Amino acid sequence: MQLRKILLATLIAMAPFAAQATADADLGSGHASYYGNELAGRRTASGEMFNPSDFTAAHRTVAFGTRVKVTHLGNGREVIVRVNDRGPWGRGRIIDLSYAAAKELGMHRSGTAQVKLALVRD
Repeated sequence: MQLRKILLATLIAMAPFAAQATADADLGSGHASYYGNELAGRRTASGEMFNPSDFTAAHRTVAFGTRVKVTHLGNGREVIVRVNDRGPWGRGRIIDLSYAAAKELGMHRSGTAQVKLALVRD
């Protein structure tokens, strides 16, 4: 009977962590920029060809294939991209987006935007 109480207490104590494990993990915020069409067809750091029409991105540390939710802090628009390249190498940038992702966020005209990043968990 004592063992059951201990197990139940442990499960109750761990419940908040289980809920947190399924939530999106915060990757920070900062300035985003985007790749132009002039890089179409060139290889990314992951080895695949860059396609401006795909929802992809470059990040310095996130693993290739990871999905990241990008939220434009100025207008609230969101897009989910897949990391397939390294960068950005521009000063003060935290992510480089494909043209399609930038257009979806509404930043394709300005070229940059203040964004928040979150790791998308499956």
